[in-house]
Amino acid sequence: MVVNPKPNDPLYVSQALISHQGALKAIEAAVHHAELLAIKIVVAVVDSQGALTGFARMPGAFLISHEMAIKKARSVAGCGITAAELEQVLEASGQRVRDGLLSHCDLTLVRGGLPIRIDGQLIGAVAVSGGSESEDEACARAALVALGVC
Repeated sequence: MVVNPKPNDPLYVSQALISHQGALKAIEAAVHHAELLAIKIVVAVVDSQGALTGFARMPGAFLISHEMAIKKARSVAGCGITAAELEQVLEASGQRVRDGLLSHCDLTLVRGGLPIRIDGQLIGAVAVSGGSESEDEACARAALVALGVC
């Protein structure tokens, strides 16, 4: 049986997610920016639920960058904020909260991931690993610019 929910149906939730076309566009822009910086990166795009939507690894990028890019992207999507913003939140929180959150496998304070929002609504995140934190963030920002959301 197929149910066609109505927009006001309390059993139905609609959520915007980045498309695979958007993920590919973001990846292409991040890689292009990395080439301009002469660095080798890994870029991951996740949807607003943290599911991997797009991924690319430049030849020569550090092996550990594979998992780090995904972790950065999931952390940003899961919290809806950057690592820098999350760090500020945690500094204002109790030690138990900080320890508990930082023990989560998909949470990191390493910078290089940015939320992707359209009209204020989180649709995903893009994250880069392989350069310095500022280089990674610059590549992620290039992805947002390419998507027209920055």
